[in-house]
Amino acid sequence: MLIPILGLVVGILLGLLTGITIPLQYSTYTAVAILAALDTVFGGIRSGIEKTFDMEVFITGFFGNALLAAALTYLGDRLGLPIYYAAIFAFGVRLFQNFAIIRRDIIVKSREAKNKVL
Repeated sequence: MLIPILGLVVGILLGLLTGITIPLQYSTYTAVAILAALDTVFGGIRSGIEKTFDMEVFITGFFGNALLAAALTYLGDRLGLPIYYAAIFAFGVRLFQNFAIIRRDIIVKSREAKNKVL
């Protein structure tokens, strides 16, 4: 569970400290790639909590999701269609589902720990 969180923190810090800016024409690609990466990170945190984390699955999911999202966005640009909405929807739904599961698990574990103390 620590590896996905550490990767997220390192990525955010590198982004803030380097001062690199993304040109406006790539903003859609960047937004979809970030959403895909966050989906993978939250999935990694969830699998860590569930004790099913697999580094190979995490790494391939991270890059595979980002590449698929970028490919959908590129294809949509070429066709003049907002196909990237499909990636936004899919990754957004999974992101919120994983967050809900993580939140519930933390609440349940907190209650169990509280009950053990009492």
